[in-house]
Amino acid sequence: MTSSIKILISTILLMVAAYTKAMAQQDAMYSQYMFNYLLVNPGYAGSRDVLSMTGMYRRQWINVEGAPSTMTFSADMPLANEKMGVGLTVFKDKLGVEANTGVYASYAYRVRLSQKGTLSFGANAGFTQYSANLADVNQPNNDPAFSANVREINPNFGFGMFYSTDKFYASLALPHMLNNKLTNLEALSSRMKRHYFLGMGYVVGVSPNVKLKPSFLLKMVDGAPLQTDFNLNIWYLDKLGIGGSYRTGDAVVALLEFQATTGLRFGYAYDITTSELARYASGTHEVMIRYEFATLRKKIITPRHF
Repeated sequence: MTSSIKILISTILLMVAAYTKAMAQQDAMYSQYMFNYLLVNPGYAGSRDVLSMTGMYRRQWINVEGAPSTMTFSADMPLANEKMGVGLTVFKDKLGVEANTGVYASYAYRVRLSQKGTLSFGANAGFTQYSANLADVNQPNNDPAFSANVREINPNFGFGMFYSTDKFYASLALPHMLNNKLTNLEALSSRMKRHYFLGMGYVVGVSPNVKLKPSFLLKMVDGAPLQTDFNLNIWYLDKLGIGGSYRTGDAVVALLEFQATTGLRFGYAYDITTSELARYASGTHEVMIRYEFATLRKKIITPRHF
C-alpha cells in the first residue's frame, strides 16, 4: 500500500472518529475502568481505604497515524478515619491534531450504612484545556480557518454516588455538569455534552480459589444512543484475573490482571473493533499499573477487586 493511500485512509478514519466522538461519548474511553472507578465517579475517592495511585495508557488503532491515544494518572486516599476521601485525576486525550488535557480534584463524603456497606457522595472540579493544531493540517485551499492553532481552557464540575460492600458495588455519576462550547473554533464546531454513568458489579465465590466478577456500565450522553459495557472477570487465588467485555456497537475486549504483590498490580486490555472501522484499523492496546500503600492498612483484609 502506497504512502498516499495510507494517509488517505488515516484521514478518513480520523474524520470518522472525530464525528463519532462528537455524536457519542466525548470523555476518554477506558477498558479497565472497573479497576479504577475514580475515572468515572468522584464518589469512588477513598473507597479502597489506602493511598492508591494508578497510571494508564491507551493506544487505539495502532496502524493508523494520528489515531486516539490517552494517558491518565490518578490518585486517591481516605481521610478522617475513612469518613472522607480525596482524589486527583490528570489526563491527556489526543486525536489527530486535537487534544484534551485535564486536571480534576475529587472529594467524597462516606457514610457507613452497616458493618459492610458504605455510601459515598462525591464531587469533582477542575478544568480541561482543548487544543487544536490546525496550522499543521495539510489542506490545498489554504482555508484561513486553519491558519492558526486553538487553545481554550474550560472549567467544569460533576457529582457521583458510590455504594460498596466487600462483594458488591453500585455507581451513579455525572462527572461533567457544564456543556462548554468551543467558541473560538472556526474550522470545527463542538460542545461538551453531559455524560451519565450507571454501573454495578458483584463478586461471586465459586470455590476457595476462584471468584467470578460480573459487572456492567451503562453510558448515556445527550443526543447519542445508549452504550453498555458487559464485563466478566475470573480471579484465581486473588492473584490472576482473566476476563472479557462486550461494548455494544463498538468492540469486544480481552482483559488480563496480575496482582504481583500486596500493593502492586498490572493490567492489560486488548480491544477488537466490531464496527465498520475494523476494515481499516487493527486492535487497541491499554496498559495499567497501580501501586497501593498497603502497609498503611490497620489490618490485613481480602484483596479488593473494585
